[in-house]
Amino acid sequence: MEGSTIGMEHSDRNQKTSQTKCCPPRLKIFIAALAFCYFSKSMTASYTKSTITQIERRFEIPSSTVGIIDGGFEMGNMLVITLVSYIGAKFHRPKIIGAGVLLMGIGTLLMASPHFIMGRYKYGTAATHTNDAGNFTVISTCSSDSQKTLQQPYSGCRKEEAESSPLWVIVVLGNTMLGIGEASIIPLGMSFVDDYARPENSAFYIGCLNTIKGIGPIFGFVLGSLCANLYVDIGLVNKESVTITPQDSRWVGAWWLGYVVSGLLTLLAAFPFWFLPKALPENSQISLLDNTPQQHITTPSLTEIVKDFAPTFKRLLTNKIYILYLAYSIVAFNDFAILVTYTPKYLEQQFGQSASKANFLIGVTCVPAVALGVFLSGLMMKRFKWGLLASARVNLLNIVATVFLTVPFFALSCENLDIAGVTVPYQGSTEVQGVTSDVLPPCNADCGCPDLHWDPVCGENGVTYISPCHAGCSSTQGAGRNMTFHDCRCIQSWGLSVGNSSAVLGQCSQNPNCNRMMYLYLGLQSLALFVYSLGAVPLFTMSLRIVDPELKSLSVGVLLLSIRVLGGIPAPIYFGALVDSSCLKWGQRKSCGRGACRIYDIETFRFLFQGLTNCLRVLACSLLWIATIWIKRKMQNDKQISKDMEMQRGPSDDPEHEDTVK
Repeated sequence: MEGSTIGMEHSDRNQKTSQTKCCPPRLKIFIAALAFCYFSKSMTASYTKSTITQIERRFEIPSSTVGIIDGGFEMGNMLVITLVSYIGAKFHRPKIIGAGVLLMGIGTLLMASPHFIMGRYKYGTAATHTNDAGNFTVISTCSSDSQKTLQQPYSGCRKEEAESSPLWVIVVLGNTMLGIGEASIIPLGMSFVDDYARPENSAFYIGCLNTIKGIGPIFGFVLGSLCANLYVDIGLVNKESVTITPQDSRWVGAWWLGYVVSGLLTLLAAFPFWFLPKALPENSQISLLDNTPQQHITTPSLTEIVKDFAPTFKRLLTNKIYILYLAYSIVAFNDFAILVTYTPKYLEQQFGQSASKANFLIGVTCVPAVALGVFLSGLMMKRFKWGLLASARVNLLNIVATVFLTVPFFALSCENLDIAGVTVPYQGSTEVQGVTSDVLPPCNADCGCPDLHWDPVCGENGVTYISPCHAGCSSTQGAGRNMTFHDCRCIQSWGLSVGNSSAVLGQCSQNPNCNRMMYLYLGLQSLALFVYSLGAVPLFTMSLRIVDPELKSLSVGVLLLSIRVLGGIPAPIYFGALVDSSCLKWGQRKSCGRGACRIYDIETFRFLFQGLTNCLRVLACSLLWIATIWIKRKMQNDKQISKDMEMQRGPSDDPEHEDTVK
């Protein structure tokens, strides 16, 4: 009888031990649902970055305004992140996450809605003579008729402006809803996993979730590549009537289509959270180390929550190491926001790539490198069991290595495209006149060419001209994309014969060596991002380990709020304004003012992009170095205090010593 009882106790003990060693089944379901949510939200976020150029062209807005659209996510997030992190942690966390994901899905679909409200996309070109608004015709060749049709009635201008310009606000609103919904996912999801997983497994699970979050952008950028290669009004217009190609700076892809796909996927990701419990069965081994899960079993009153918030928030902000970590994160996120938002545009402008190809290359090179780095950082965190100090040192080493790897980027670029009157002078001129100059070269001075018009053609001399009119072309052959322009006087001035003075639609292509330069750049960038991502999990766990256990959710919430308010919102806007300053040729919105930029000074763009991001990395590195020193000092002080307390207690306080004396 006693033997059987002992055997049953032994088997129960083994069963409990096995349960504590593995992940509880419901926690696995929660992690799987959270992983799917991470995938959908990161895919949507990366797709949004891939559509920056398309949105800029479709709404005819500058990069600084696009920065406002991109910052809408951060604006919505900052409105609720602290409230959700603090109050949400005390209620049903899975259902709060589910409601947030549902709101994200609705916001994503809302971002696609302007396409169905706006009319068809129209661009000025010499290949088709269209009657737009019924009162003017665009003619881009050098002829006597062109001067008669340059004036456009102001009434038509006002109508176009009123119809299209405000609709980008709807995209901002949808992106803001995305930010509000996303506010609950990271702080509540991470704290839930950290509460109910074994301490040695928590970092591994967080690493896996961040890896899934890194895989989502691969699909997001590939989806962006596919949609950018489709014309914006696909299914509504005849393909043969579209005279521009994806390489043209006026091309707008089907930017709205990806939002529909990702929005439906996000709605699907919301459902599992509504069927998960508020709290999981308590793990006895975790309870001995951390009593945090117990606070979620009972729901406190709203009065208690509000009363306890001020002292709790004060405890967090008086943690000097946390404040320094916060400053480092803000600076690093400024760098991250600029890098993620403007890398597609950087590849397009520096290496002459279409938006479709740029998005595809980012999706298959840089994003997998980040995902692999994050996954390995989680494995290393579990394998080596890095503490707070070791995590800080790993991050410091990674960011220093990243700075050295990105220095060669200053030299990796192509030369500015030869554009007559913009980057190179007309033949026979001694200087660049500029696109708004009243002084025109003799070859097109009597053509009456509109300075703000943009309909580029490539001459046989390898020089791009703003329009056939600016090339001095007086005759055409063919139609549509096959149209060619002849008797171009500005091309003849380069010493070419009359028979070789023709031009074709579109800009001239870049030097073939430019492609090799681009692949070298992508290889180095992928390596730099991989090295930097090796510190991703240690960096995030620092925010959980430098505060008391009951402050984990709040610390993550304050962290996310700070980096969004001081990093995610301003960075795309102020850098967008800097990018606008490097524009050489602006588009025109039906003579109603400045539209999107057509051509940038790529040398200025390169030094702005690489210079600012590297300066931010150096500053972040300095802050993290100071934080590492403080962490080391704190650990030494804590160790000394513990040693002094043991010495003060003395041998007489030791029960074993007392038994020995007796």
